[in-house]
Amino acid sequence: MFDTLQDRLAATFKGLRGKGRLTDADIDATAREIRIALLEADVNLAVVKEFIAAVRERAKGAELSGALNPSQQVIKIVNEELVDILGGQTRTLRFAKRPPTVIMLAGLQGAGKTTLAGKLAKWLAEQGHTPLLVAADLQRPNAVQQLTVVAERAGVAWYAPQPGNGVGDPVAVARESIGIAETKQHDVVIVDTAGRLGVDAELMQQAADIKAAVNPDEVLFVVDAMIGQDAVNTANAFAEGVGFDGVVLTKLDGDARGGAALSIARVTGRPIMFASNGEKLADFDVFHPDRMASRILGMGDMLTLIEQAEKTFDAEQSAKAAAKLTGRGGEFGLGDFLDQMKAVRRMGPLSKIFGMLPGAGAMKDQIANIDEKEIDRLEAIILSMTPTERDNPKILDGSRRSRIAKGSGTKVSDVNQLVDRFFEARKMMTALASGSMPGMPGMPGMPGGGPGKSAQRSGKQQAKKGKKRGKGVSGNPAKRAGAITTGAEETPADPAAAFGNLDPSQLDEKQLQQAMGDFELPPQLRDMFKNR
Repeated sequence: MFDTLQDRLAATFKGLRGKGRLTDADIDATAREIRIALLEADVNLAVVKEFIAAVRERAKGAELSGALNPSQQVIKIVNEELVDILGGQTRTLRFAKRPPTVIMLAGLQGAGKTTLAGKLAKWLAEQGHTPLLVAADLQRPNAVQQLTVVAERAGVAWYAPQPGNGVGDPVAVARESIGIAETKQHDVVIVDTAGRLGVDAELMQQAADIKAAVNPDEVLFVVDAMIGQDAVNTANAFAEGVGFDGVVLTKLDGDARGGAALSIARVTGRPIMFASNGEKLADFDVFHPDRMASRILGMGDMLTLIEQAEKTFDAEQSAKAAAKLTGRGGEFGLGDFLDQMKAVRRMGPLSKIFGMLPGAGAMKDQIANIDEKEIDRLEAIILSMTPTERDNPKILDGSRRSRIAKGSGTKVSDVNQLVDRFFEARKMMTALASGSMPGMPGMPGMPGGGPGKSAQRSGKQQAKKGKKRGKGVSGNPAKRAGAITTGAEETPADPAAAFGNLDPSQLDEKQLQQAMGDFELPPQLRDMFKNR
């Protein structure tokens, strides 16, 4: 949704990188470009003016840090101002002291209220609550049936005594649902009300009557993030007619310009509380202004990514896979790889996952072109193997690979490519997990990386002292690395110096063991060097 805005802002910041300091002319030019970018994103004009004035004032002020270059200074200011117009702090639900907590949903027709009711109910159920969905939208055709289907998919209870399709009293349904919730011990009631095609006086009054009947703890205004500034006008009208406590943005995964998201919190004075960014019931998150600002500026959203990973990955399974990579729990096989790949896919589309990584904006085209079907082909190949073959891919000879290719509907070359890439990836992951990544240039303390400059100077100075005291230093680099003689005591040297100027990837197991002295390599790392 924010791709165009992200590109324009990135181009604006890029123009500041070569400058040594910010002049007034630079600030004015940058502010003008940011203003154009926000207007093109359909952000409310009043919000744009306020935003640009704040950025210009801060950029010209005395708060600029000497440790940051001009581009970093402006990005810091813009990020903080974006967080501010998006609401500043994360706002969570207020629960009633005495259950049930009543949440009323309202908004325009087509904004996605009924689906969002199911998403919110599922999210609350995952938090340990027992929500009850109430079908109080009796106007839209099949709205009641849709709510029951969504409730079944979410695995929560629902209350739908009236058939809908223009029949029934929504105020009575909403009122009765509170007693039902108390009787059946549901601690949260979510009331789905009728949408409207515009500012409809009759339906606005109906929403006000429902609010008076159930006295909700939270009234959430559900708005389609793709409709631009009109969302702000509708929100203002609803705030005056009924009132609401928070905003829920839907369809954030769309390709519109996203002006509603950047306008509605500031114009209405109500916080954005939740965001829906997909069609699945799990595509629902608490809205964090700081994380959204980070995404807009192309800096990723690692916290959300980590939270999704924690919900998706099985801790015990991941621990077993990690143990195998370090050689303590057997050998990491294609079966383990398949389990991890499935866990990643449960987090959502790969394009969405990669889009949360810092710097993803620079790889937008590549991320957009990720072929999910390729992952399906990989799964088909692995599932066409026997359990023994998955655990030990080294036994895959020509006849086995031919059989696997036929069973998965792929070519032998596809099987070969998967197996070869798996072995390469396993070597890399094993080395990383063991803390001994070979051939990493410029990484002090890592084999092949060499010590840092200070360690090199220290080593040379100590070697010179050893010669002056008459203590000979062995010409064998392994012995010299094991301990540098400095008189009466021996000081361990940087492990990386054990290889001297040699590339550790060229050493066989015997040479490597000799060079490392008494250091015992993990079995997987030894195998890695054997197979090179």
